[in-house]
Amino acid sequence: MRNIKSVVPLLMAALLWGQSLVAQADLPDFTPLVEEASPAVVNISTRQKVPDRSVASQQGMPDLDGLPPMFREFFERSIPQQPPRNPGGRQREAQSLGSGFIISSDGYIMTNNHVVADADEIIVRLSDRSELEAKLVGADPRSDVALLKVDGKNLPTVRLGKSEDLKVGEWVLAIGSPFGFDHSVTAGIVSAKGRSLPSDNYVPFIQTDVAINPGNSGGPLFNLKGEVVGINSQIFTRSGGFMGLSFAIPMDVAMQVADQLKAGGKVTRGWLGVVIQEVNKDLAESFGLDKPAGALVAQVLEDGPADKGGLQVGDVILALDGKPIIMSADLPHLVGNLKPGEKAELDIVREGARKKLNLTIGTLPEEGQEVAASGMPDGERSNNRLGVTVVELTAEQKKGLDLKGGVVVKDVLDGPAAMIGLRPGDVITHLNNQTIDSTSTFTEVAQSLPKNRSVSMRVLRQGRASFITFKLAE
Repeated sequence: MRNIKSVVPLLMAALLWGQSLVAQADLPDFTPLVEEASPAVVNISTRQKVPDRSVASQQGMPDLDGLPPMFREFFERSIPQQPPRNPGGRQREAQSLGSGFIISSDGYIMTNNHVVADADEIIVRLSDRSELEAKLVGADPRSDVALLKVDGKNLPTVRLGKSEDLKVGEWVLAIGSPFGFDHSVTAGIVSAKGRSLPSDNYVPFIQTDVAINPGNSGGPLFNLKGEVVGINSQIFTRSGGFMGLSFAIPMDVAMQVADQLKAGGKVTRGWLGVVIQEVNKDLAESFGLDKPAGALVAQVLEDGPADKGGLQVGDVILALDGKPIIMSADLPHLVGNLKPGEKAELDIVREGARKKLNLTIGTLPEEGQEVAASGMPDGERSNNRLGVTVVELTAEQKKGLDLKGGVVVKDVLDGPAAMIGLRPGDVITHLNNQTIDSTSTFTEVAQSLPKNRSVSMRVLRQGRASFITFKLAE
């Protein structure tokens, strides 16, 4: 009996050791990938002449605490290095550092737009430590992609893969120059796909847990086949450093941009001309949807593609050309990939009924158009059970806001209106899926609102429209 007991610990140790060997055998060996791909990864440094006063106050790294919370471009447009003070006090040079990769043997290089933005000089350092001056072929701030060109022949190149084939949980690897340490290698897995960030509407980011830091910006993200599937671009951070959430531009998106930059120096995208918002549980109930999904049209720009195609405020877009819209952020990605002039089919829900619309895609303007709100109007008042006083819009204000009807909030009293955050100056155009064209219509609809059921209200605040929901208690 004693002999058996003495053998058990040895058997357990052997079992655990065997399991450890199996686990190690399952881990990938990145050595061949790194040896093959590293020569095509480059270090990118830039110089920019700036006024003396704008550099004198900077010391080393920028103040990351002053950036907007949560998401920030982790690789600042410039990581300034403090030069000796110029007695002339006229100009200084701000320097930035990033990464890139060679996609053609004749010298085309891809990186991030924010690595080379506003640069007066771009220097590319190859793996053999030689340096070449690069020219900017073109850049696209919306996708944060830039295309460079150096004079060279028979340069080492990366192999390009398809980001759409990536699967969540798949191993990926990054090569770059964090903090100037050339050809640093980090690895992780794909955490998610199709991520939308607050400041980026046209890139369905690849989320990974690969360690990324300043200087990795613009560098390649590889799959285990050694193919580039993304461009490392941003991180989620509260400290300014890596916290486990990194975001890469999918290579499918990046190559579409690069091809347009190479052909014409600029990028054109499809455009619908709508303002959309997420469909939550309450909005889904209000619009008669089975589940929260789709993109709710909160605003249709006059004479835009959506307006000409018959899309209306309150429509919920469920699919574009057969591709489902699960989250509202899915729509800009799909529309942006379409060419201006192409025909598109929308599956929508309008007043509880499903229907299809066919329209022609337009060209995304250089800058968005926003409607400015007018001042507080005078006119007939209407009090109602929502605890809000509304007045008519004047003809001038309707023209300025591009509205055919609606009422403006004059006063907010205690009651439902205060609880849902209405403010004086808000313009109400729809209530319970009904168009509001006057104070009398508003009062009539408000009096007949159902109890204990989600009710939607479309509100225009400072020129931007959105739907909000609320419930009236018994």
